[in-house]
Amino acid sequence: MAGWTSLEKLLRFEITQRTEEGCKTEGYKEMLEASPKDEASLNQLYDSLMALPIDESFPYQEPSDLDGIRRERPEQQPAPASASPSYDFFLGAWLGRSAGCALGKPVEAGPFMGGQNGIPGWKMVYEWFAGAGAYPIHTYTPGSSSAEQVYGLRVNPNHSLRETIQYMETDDDIRYTVLGLILMEQKGLQWDTWDVGNLWLTHLPYHLVCTAERQAYLNLPFAHDRLATSTTPQERQAVLDWVRTYRNPYREWIGAQIRVDGYAYAAAGNPELAAELAWRDASLSHVKNGIYGAMYCSAMIAAAFVEKDTESIIQAGLRQIPRNCRLAHDIQKAMEITASAKDELDLVSKIWDAFCHYDPVHTNNNAALCTAALLYAGDDFEKAITTAVLGGWDTDCNGATVGSIMGAKLGASNLPKNWTEPLHDTLYSAIPGFHPIAISECAKRSYETYQKIKG
Repeated sequence: MAGWTSLEKLLRFEITQRTEEGCKTEGYKEMLEASPKDEASLNQLYDSLMALPIDESFPYQEPSDLDGIRRERPEQQPAPASASPSYDFFLGAWLGRSAGCALGKPVEAGPFMGGQNGIPGWKMVYEWFAGAGAYPIHTYTPGSSSAEQVYGLRVNPNHSLRETIQYMETDDDIRYTVLGLILMEQKGLQWDTWDVGNLWLTHLPYHLVCTAERQAYLNLPFAHDRLATSTTPQERQAVLDWVRTYRNPYREWIGAQIRVDGYAYAAAGNPELAAELAWRDASLSHVKNGIYGAMYCSAMIAAAFVEKDTESIIQAGLRQIPRNCRLAHDIQKAMEITASAKDELDLVSKIWDAFCHYDPVHTNNNAALCTAALLYAGDDFEKAITTAVLGGWDTDCNGATVGSIMGAKLGASNLPKNWTEPLHDTLYSAIPGFHPIAISECAKRSYETYQKIKG
């Protein structure tokens, strides 16, 4: 059952995924090349791959259940903050997310994300802005650059270019934030992972979901049939495990990480609650590090509303994920790289070299880049979002996540007007009722939801 791409390509990605999960996959690439490529043969090989055990020498502890994750996380868990952030910080989070997303959206394309002809993606982003006379980055992405002639580069022709931007155009990084707000408004804290699936089926057309989300979406209708005969928690969990893993080699990619902001805003000041809400959502389509990235970013966003020290914000995220998972080790490595970086270009170059073995839209490399951008920028909003986008990989997602954290940390009144005014307080999401809507209205509703949850 192939949704995002062909079954053969899914299987190629799955070999990588199973290897990263700690399975011994030697010989599978050769078996795939020798396979007759008919559906039955590919399915048989896929099932064999999925049956592989994790090798005993695998050094990480990576559960996907909430209790298991909490057993493996750092022991120290501070109490939720008693301080109550004002509406200005919620508006800052929405504006920051929108600005960062819009900056990265035009360069969310192959050469900028994954590199070209041996040249890393960050260098392609740099060459585009430099070729337009716009580096250091201080404005939205220019629509033309001398890099077109030199490297054959093209940016995405959308409404987020410097010459055309008038609002936050629809994007998955924005749609999921809206969906999180809707779910929190409708159900407060009384919802589970299946409610997320129902929310998607109600509000999110199939053509608007990608990679892990598309594979899970494709599995959902079959899951509802199976749920009808599942009477125990164990049976229901088995169905959920099938939804998020069946023909889904993207289950540790960035998709869940970009879906958490609506929950984090509702849990402002309470990183542990924000991480739990992220876990509920992420568990529909992701496992292990795909879930951890969502919990890590959600906790950081929630912490940023009340904690203004960047390293403390990062530690608030790390406290919610297993100590000995791949993501935790990658975040620590990113922090070490940032501490020794000479300048912005040195930073993104070293981050790229350290983590480019991951797919451009994997959770771990993008979370590491976000961490580095936050640490490098300190309290400078512009430096944070531009560094996140300059680093390549999933440019709009990273700009959005970093922008959200910085906006929650600084508040709307402290964000640079050259980034907020071009949005004209307007957001299009492709979600009914939010297309268009004032960004300030979304912030007001998030603030009201937060007040209800805290009360």
